[in-house]
Amino acid sequence: MSVEQEFGPANLTGIGGQLGRLFDQGREILKAGDKRALAQRTAIFSFFIRVASAAVAYLMQVALARWMGSYEYGIFVFVWVWVIIIGTLSGFGFNTSVLRFVPEYTEQKDPARLRGFLFTGRLLPIGLSTLIALFGIAGVYLLGDWIEQVYVLPAYLALVCLPLYTLTDIQDGIARAYSWPGIALIPPYLVRPFLILALMALAIYGLGHEADAATATAAAIGATWLAGLLQLLFLKRKMAPKIPSGPKKVELGFWVRISAPFVLVEGFYILLAHTDILILTLYLPPDQVAIYFAALKTIGLVSFVAFAVTAGVTHRFAELNAAGDVEGLNVFMRDAVKWTFWPSVAAAIAVLIVGYPLLMLFGSEFTTGYPIMFILALGILARAAVGPVESLLNMLGHQIVCAKVLVGAVALNIAANFALVPYFGLAGAAAATSFAVIAESMLLYGMANRLVGINVLAWSRPKLGGSEQ
Repeated sequence: MSVEQEFGPANLTGIGGQLGRLFDQGREILKAGDKRALAQRTAIFSFFIRVASAAVAYLMQVALARWMGSYEYGIFVFVWVWVIIIGTLSGFGFNTSVLRFVPEYTEQKDPARLRGFLFTGRLLPIGLSTLIALFGIAGVYLLGDWIEQVYVLPAYLALVCLPLYTLTDIQDGIARAYSWPGIALIPPYLVRPFLILALMALAIYGLGHEADAATATAAAIGATWLAGLLQLLFLKRKMAPKIPSGPKKVELGFWVRISAPFVLVEGFYILLAHTDILILTLYLPPDQVAIYFAALKTIGLVSFVAFAVTAGVTHRFAELNAAGDVEGLNVFMRDAVKWTFWPSVAAAIAVLIVGYPLLMLFGSEFTTGYPIMFILALGILARAAVGPVESLLNMLGHQIVCAKVLVGAVALNIAANFALVPYFGLAGAAAATSFAVIAESMLLYGMANRLVGINVLAWSRPKLGGSEQ
C-alpha cells in the first residue's frame, strides 16, 4: 500500500471518524448520569488511582530493598504478608458484605438498617482485630524461644498494625459501596506506601536507625495508623449528609451469618495469593524470598487492571440483582470482563518487556527472578479472562460456592508448592501458584455459567439467565 493509499483522504476520514466516536463515547461516560456510566467512571478513576498507587508502592519496595538489602527485606516481606492475611481475616467478612448490604438497604430505602450495619460492621471487626493483636503479642512472647530471633521484633511491631489495617479494609468497602473510589483507594494505596517510604527515610537518615526489618515495620505502623485515620475523617465528612442521624436497627445474627462465609472466601483468596511466600520461607533463606517477592510485585503490576474494575463494579452487581434486572446484570458483567481482560493482556506484554530493567532497580541479584515472571503471568491472565466473577457470585449470594472453590485452589496450591519448591525453588513456587490460579479460574467460570447463567469468558458472548439468591 502506498503512502497516498494508506493516508489518503478516505482513510484519514475513517480514522477521524473512529477517533471522533471514541471521543464522543468518552464524553458520554463523563457526562452521563445513569448508573452504568457511574460504574464506568468509577472503574476509570480507580484504574488511574491504581496506576499511581502501583508506581508509589513499587518505588517503596525498590527503596526498601536498596536500603535494607535482600536479607532484611526478605524478613520484612514475610512479616508484612502475615499482617495482610490476619488483617483481612479480622474484618470477619464485613469488608466484603458491606458491598452487598449498603446498596441493598439504600435501594430499599431502609436507613435504620443501613445505620445499624455501618455501625456494627466497623465496631465488630475493630474489636476482633484488637483481640487478635493482643493474643498474638502474648503468643510471640510465650513462643519466642521457638521463633527465629530475626522475626521476633518485627512480629511484635506488625501486630500493632492490625486494628487500623482492619479498619482501613472496612472503610475501603464502605467507600466503594458509595462509588467514592478516591476515599476507598487513595489512603491505603497511595498515602500508606508514601508514608512508609517517608518514615523509613526519616528513621534512617534523620534519626540514625538501622535500615533493617524492625525499622521498616515501625515505619509501616505509623503509615498504617495515619492513613487509616485520614480515611476515617474523609469518610465521616462524606457520609454525614448522605446518612442523617437516627435510630439504628441491628440484625447482628443475620449479618454475621451472611458475612461469615466471606471470611472463608477472603481468607482462602489471601492464602492463595501468599502461599508461595510462606512455603518458600520454609525452604529458602530470606534473600531468595525477597527475589521472588520482587518478581511477584513486578508482574503483579498487571493486576491493577482487575483491581480497578472490581473496585468500580462490585456494588453494581448487588444493585442490579436487588432490582431484579437479569438482562442488565448479564450485559454489565460482560462489559466488566472485557474491561478486565484485554487491558490486562496489554499490560502483561508491556511489563514483561521491561521486567529485567525493573528488577535491576531492586539490585543486580534480583534479576535472577526475571524468568519466573513469565510463569506468574499465566495465572494473572487466566484470572483476568473471567473478570470479577468471584465478586459477581459473592454479591448474588453464592459466597459458599466461592469459598469451596477457593478451598480447593488453596489445597492444590499448598500441595503443589510443597511438591515443587524443594526441587525447583523459585520457579517451582511460581508454577504451583499459576497452576492453582488457573484451576480456580476455570472452576469459577463453570460455577457462574451453571448458577447464574452467565458465560464470563472475555471472548465469549454470555447467555441470558436468571440469578438465584
